[in-house]
Amino acid sequence: MCQNCATTTFPTGLARRRLLRLAGVASVTATLPLVARSAFGQAPRAEPAKPQNVLTPDGAFSRLMKGNERYVEGVTRRHDFRSEREALARDQNPFAAILSCADSRIAPEYAFDSFRGDLFVVRVAGNFLNEDNLASFEYGVAVLGTPVLMVLGHGSCGAVSATIKAIKDNAPPPGHLPSLVSALTPAVRDATGKPGDLLENATKANIRLTVAQLKSATPILAKAVEQAKLRVVGGYYNLATGQVDIVA
Repeated sequence: MCQNCATTTFPTGLARRRLLRLAGVASVTATLPLVARSAFGQAPRAEPAKPQNVLTPDGAFSRLMKGNERYVEGVTRRHDFRSEREALARDQNPFAAILSCADSRIAPEYAFDSFRGDLFVVRVAGNFLNEDNLASFEYGVAVLGTPVLMVLGHGSCGAVSATIKAIKDNAPPPGHLPSLVSALTPAVRDATGKPGDLLENATKANIRLTVAQLKSATPILAKAVEQAKLRVVGGYYNLATGQVDIVA
């Protein structure tokens, strides 16, 4: 677990052992995708399913943001799955990974005007980091070779709003919702007392904290960042315009 995950309690047991096995068979080197694919029982990739997705971290980030510009301007490209179906049935090599909120108004594939096989997306209300989505991103980087990872928060986030209310009222919500409150509380605490709108500030604080957690998550992501094979950024999606602003 990374240092910044100290405020988040990850489950132990099977999930942790699964991560440890992955860490044991793979270290982030120039040949890591080949090593990790073998560890997962997958044949080495003869050629990428989508050669255009083989990008540097900076190139992948630029492509992601240009896609969002098209989305905002309403000039998105025509998406034809038929022409890509055969290649994607064999393999995948997405050029970006996204940790997105589960909010129905947020659709990363649309927001970045992407095709199938372009984005490796994990969604959870509040776009916070836990052991399962961390393992997913380790898979995306180690096995699929994804060069950029974005934490995507958004305006009017219900999960962050519920956390603010739970803290203010000192009353946990029903069911399993307290797990969301627990994960998002550090961001709300960080934003409390600062100038501006608390909901927006807490949402952006959560993005920044999660980016920091991902950058320092050992053994796979931190090493990939150190070797300039992975870029981790945070974005804030404006519901009214569709524009994604970089906040971390």
